[in-house]
Amino acid sequence: MNSIHNIYITITPIIILIIMLFFNVLYFENSLEGPNQIALLISAAIGGLIAINRSVNFTQLIYGIYDSIKTSLNAMIILLIIGGLTATWILSGVVPAMIYYGVELINPNFFLVSTCIICAIVSLSTGSSWTTSATIGVALIGIGELLTVNIGLVAGAILSGAYFGDKMSPLSETTNLAPSVSGSDLINHIKYMTYTTFPSILITLLIFLLIGLNIQPEPASLDNMNIFLNAIKSNFFIGVELFLLPLIIILLIYNKTSAIKTLLIGLVLGGIFAYIFQPELIGKINVNSNTNSFETIINTIFLGTNIDLNNENMNHLLNKSGVLGMIWIILLVLSAMTFGGIMYAGGFLKEITTLLISKSSSYIQLISYTSGSCLFFNISTCDQYLAIVIPGRMFKEIYEEHQLEPVNLSRTIEDSGTVTSVLVPWNTCSAYHANTLGVEPLSFIPYCFFNIISPFMTLLFAYYNIKIKQLK
Repeated sequence: MNSIHNIYITITPIIILIIMLFFNVLYFENSLEGPNQIALLISAAIGGLIAINRSVNFTQLIYGIYDSIKTSLNAMIILLIIGGLTATWILSGVVPAMIYYGVELINPNFFLVSTCIICAIVSLSTGSSWTTSATIGVALIGIGELLTVNIGLVAGAILSGAYFGDKMSPLSETTNLAPSVSGSDLINHIKYMTYTTFPSILITLLIFLLIGLNIQPEPASLDNMNIFLNAIKSNFFIGVELFLLPLIIILLIYNKTSAIKTLLIGLVLGGIFAYIFQPELIGKINVNSNTNSFETIINTIFLGTNIDLNNENMNHLLNKSGVLGMIWIILLVLSAMTFGGIMYAGGFLKEITTLLISKSSSYIQLISYTSGSCLFFNISTCDQYLAIVIPGRMFKEIYEEHQLEPVNLSRTIEDSGTVTSVLVPWNTCSAYHANTLGVEPLSFIPYCFFNIISPFMTLLFAYYNIKIKQLK
């Protein structure tokens, strides 16, 4: 009886956190900008009081928070750089060029496959499934309606491609967060994810291809696409020369250059490319803001882009908030790491994982519990970031005890945490995409094939012991 009482006390901070996060989703329009951070800190304080009552030294809790935050410092630096890099890549025309050439891939006979590929390209270039959905996704929904294709199918193709890009892009917050909380590094994390991610997206594309071949599209106008293309072409210089910049980044990644150094080079080159290839656009901004070219580029890095393309969707896609736009994400990471530090130093996570996992647990059991935990936190906390941070913190030491490299953990929480958020109708990700695309969650969830396949793929690799990297 006493043991059961201890278990209830142990999970109290998590239960309180879940309740507060649930109310945040109900009562706040954007729970990421303050409410979720407060909920995490209150839950951390409650956990700290319970731990002190259990005779855990206060200094020990402080060191737990310090160690937890220290593990995420690299990711926070990367997040700040990414804010500036994304803005300069937009100003330089690199992101618009990727979108422009991606949109031109559309073929009515292969609409669903093209939709998935286009959204993957846009999401890879921006690092954001949300931005992809709100911009090119809206246009593709319109095209799908003109082609009389099931809108749930179209939304499923959009989100499958968007989450593939979000998961694999070095510009994505989740792609940086997962290795940070797991103890791996960004470059190895992305490389290791390719083993499970590429089979998943290939199967997804095959499914959409087979479905698409059985759909008889009706002749339809592609005016929406032309509006997008014209808006880009009339405001930016678009040419293959711009792809030299992402090629340089790919070569740096291939040569194992550190993530921070690679992204800083990408940021600086983005500013240089903007000065060389977009003088007319920068000139317009200079006139409107009464600045010179150098000031415009610096302002873009820190404050973000402010480009008027006379197209609301394109403005939404190409106007980013730069370095300062990452502040709320940084605060969320700090709050989550504080909560995670208290839960670890107070012995809460060890008690929970001890209930789940024994020393003799196999790889498949360990990875299954990790995958299940990610899904549980997506369901219970309604937040994608927490479904990455909390399991990452819970299982980090357990993977080390089982002689597994941290990349196994970071890959599993991306395969199961990042992508499954959209499969939970009340999760903030699912709610956002449903509202943006104008499609009910239950209509698109069955067709988010990539998101459904990904966690099963990581379990399949674990079951057959494929690419399970052990500590040397």
